[in-house]
Amino acid sequence: MCLGIPGQIIEMSERNELTMGTVDFGGIRKDVCLTYVPGVTVGDYVIVHVGFAITQVDEDEARRTLDVLRAMDGAVEGELGRPLPMPAAPSHAWNTDGTAG
Repeated sequence: MCLGIPGQIIEMSERNELTMGTVDFGGIRKDVCLTYVPGVTVGDYVIVHVGFAITQVDEDEARRTLDVLRAMDGAVEGELGRPLPMPAAPSHAWNTDGTAG
C-alpha cells in the first residue's frame, strides 16, 4: 500500500533536467520531483509519494483527502489530543510452558 499526500505547488524550477517544485502540505513545505506530472503549474494540487508527485488532483479532492487524514489522526490521538488507552493486560498469567497459570 502506498500513502500519497496532497499538497499545493508553490514554486517550480528545473534542476538537473528534472522539473522540481516546492509543495506546501498545510504549512510544511518540501522539495518534490514534478517530472511525472507534466503540465502542472504553480497553484495546482498534486498527490506526493516519497518525494515524487504521482498525479494531479483538483482542490476539492485535495481538501477531502486532507480531511480524511486529519480525521484518522484524531482517531489515533483520541479526544482532546490524548493518546487512546492501551488494552488491559490479560487477567491471567502464562507459565513458561505456554499454559495459563
